[in-house]
Amino acid sequence: MSDMNGKVALITGASSGIGRSTALAFTATGAQVVLAARREEELAGLAAEIEAAGGEATFVRTDVSVAADVKKMVEHTIETFGRLDFAINNAGFEGEFQGIAEFSEEMWDRVLDINLKGTFLCLKYEAAAMLEGGHGGAIVNVGSVNSFLGFGGGAAYTASKHGQVGLTTSASAELAPQGIRVNIVCPGITDTPMHHRARAIIGDEAYEALLQGRVHLKRKGLPEEIANAIVWLCSDEASYVTGTTLTPDGGFTMTI
Repeated sequence: MSDMNGKVALITGASSGIGRSTALAFTATGAQVVLAARREEELAGLAAEIEAAGGEATFVRTDVSVAADVKKMVEHTIETFGRLDFAINNAGFEGEFQGIAEFSEEMWDRVLDINLKGTFLCLKYEAAAMLEGGHGGAIVNVGSVNSFLGFGGGAAYTASKHGQVGLTTSASAELAPQGIRVNIVCPGITDTPMHHRARAIIGDEAYEALLQGRVHLKRKGLPEEIANAIVWLCSDEASYVTGTTLTPDGGFTMTI
């Protein structure tokens, strides 16, 4: 992997799961990291862990559905480290799983505000900072296999994740000529708190049937495996990759 010393990576949803692992993966390359999420205590703990290991980290409490928070997040990045090279838009919310006839408008708005509007707001302010910096950059949005596949009870989550793909391809078309690559990673079943909550809803038996019946590798992914894919997309090794979807899902979407 490329040496990222002197580069700055901003990660939303950094308090747990894929976001936390991505922050640690960037630290291992030498990058300085900015940790953003709503849970400030977890962010402070991760920043302390990174610094104790010799890395450089700062954190800022951020609700990605609030424009003022996102603007502040990017401003904090520039004020602290002077630049923004990599941005990982990972913050997400699964919401409730209910049929369309019962699904509340309030829950629909909350899911779309965090997952889709939040991705847009992050792209808006991150791209502006990178363009002003004049040295290009790479942005990775974090979707899901539900960016392509729907499931009963998951209309809001699936719609928000489909929307992220459109945002990614549009942003890439606009920003690539100016040196900013934009891609999306769409993980499958991964060992994160979100998937633990989903397992609790559908039950252990149904969860294992899904894992064994659809995933070619017959196991769930690790957050570190998704993080490695994200960091690779930001690296010089991926310099000709933009506007694309990378799907680390163990073969989930290849099963008929």
